[in-house]
Amino acid sequence: MSQDGIVLVASVSIFNDDKVLIIKENKPTAIDKWNFPSGHVENGEDILYSAQREVKEETGFDVKLIGTTGVYNFVSNTNNQVILFHFVGEVTGGSLNLEEDVISDSKWIKVNELVTFENKDLREPCVIKQIINNLLQKKIHPISVYNEQLI
Repeated sequence: MSQDGIVLVASVSIFNDDKVLIIKENKPTAIDKWNFPSGHVENGEDILYSAQREVKEETGFDVKLIGTTGVYNFVSNTNNQVILFHFVGEVTGGSLNLEEDVISDSKWIKVNELVTFENKDLREPCVIKQIINNLLQKKIHPISVYNEQLI
């Protein structure tokens, strides 16, 4: 969702045992860049639902959100102000089925291996590295800090 130049994004680190899933995006603004599954929050959409929807669309997995590393505010490489809500989740169903034409690759890796990626290979490297640092330091807050949208 974009409002007055602000883009809202939901992002998820999906864990399976001690490994996290990363995807390689093939989008016009992020060609061959590694990232966590993420995308825009749709108008009127609950942030928690948005995070789960984006994971399903990009990877084919159903996830349960179990925590958050926080909210990140930054100016993107496309010069948009972005407010990114980053969650931690675990797979509850589905199977790996990458979104065609948007995601070109994926891999399960240990969190400490994420620090070996070079900035040029990451989408929004400063933010991704903050998220990685929070994951490594286990700075994960309870999902209960978010209130689900009341309808």
